[in-house]
Amino acid sequence: MIELSKEVMAGQRLMVGFDGTGFNDDLKFLIGCLRVGGLILFSRNLDTPAQIRQLCRECQEYAGRCGLPPLFISIDQEGGQVARLKPPFSQFRGNPAMKHPRDAVQFARVTAKELKDMGINMNMSPVLDVVPQGLNSIMAGRAFGSDPAWVSTMGMTVIDHLQQCGVMAVAKHFPGIGRTVVDSHLALPDLDTEKDDLTGFDLIPFKAAIAGNVAGIMLSHIRYTGIDPIWPASLSPAITKDLLRLEMGYQGVVMTDDLDMGAIKPSHPIDTAIGQIMAADVDIALICHKGPDIEAACEKIRKSLVDEPDLRQMGQRSVERILRLKNTYLAGSWPSR
Repeated sequence: MIELSKEVMAGQRLMVGFDGTGFNDDLKFLIGCLRVGGLILFSRNLDTPAQIRQLCRECQEYAGRCGLPPLFISIDQEGGQVARLKPPFSQFRGNPAMKHPRDAVQFARVTAKELKDMGINMNMSPVLDVVPQGLNSIMAGRAFGSDPAWVSTMGMTVIDHLQQCGVMAVAKHFPGIGRTVVDSHLALPDLDTEKDDLTGFDLIPFKAAIAGNVAGIMLSHIRYTGIDPIWPASLSPAITKDLLRLEMGYQGVVMTDDLDMGAIKPSHPIDTAIGQIMAADVDIALICHKGPDIEAACEKIRKSLVDEPDLRQMGQRSVERILRLKNTYLAGSWPSR
């Protein structure tokens, strides 16, 4: 494993979005100056297969020339409602339409091949949220269903086959947003539930994913008032540090959902949000839109590595988890020394 400066250690904890379909000055700044560890692709970055392949290749080559670890290059390719890649890429009807594990195998293997061919190495999938029957859940059109055992089976099938094919899977949205009716893209939802309620229902698929060595877990922007009445899950030490890490034993990479979403940005300035993320033992902050928050987040993390011994130690563990995952999936891309 290569040794990293504090600047690189800070950048590795950021996964960011950008504008444009080609390698440009913004990407040079994000990779070369901020040393970001990951990029996330949206429709605004995608045109033709040849263009996507070239974009991903040029980003990785530039990271290598800068002496950096290879980049996570991620995308939301769930199928159905959330599929950034359009035809000629394969189109699937989404999780609710899957009626047999072989449907999940087909989705995962085809999707992994297409992503890997483009240079995309991480899929923000599968959705492991469980939607209770009869509830007008915000996730009804994206979840596998209402039975935690079925969601576990289908989710683990997707995870297994994505990762067998060399694409990292990210299970979402911990600890579960299937019972949510407010869209966290717009506002912060509250879910008045106790931990025991989550354990017997929402957490079951995530337990399976942890046992199955899922590459990453994404946190929700929901406030679970019975566990932490102040902070949403993505910023809560009670959710990540206590529940996910200590009680459930997950030692893989944990990331937030997009910090630009309405549940977070209007009421939690980036400096506050990043401080909470570090205190909560969250590894990666996801910021999906171009803007000053990316640089501010990087500076906040850098400063903590110098000024705050407790956060510095936790931050070092985060970077170790990130590098371990990169070494597992992207070992052939490490820069030579």
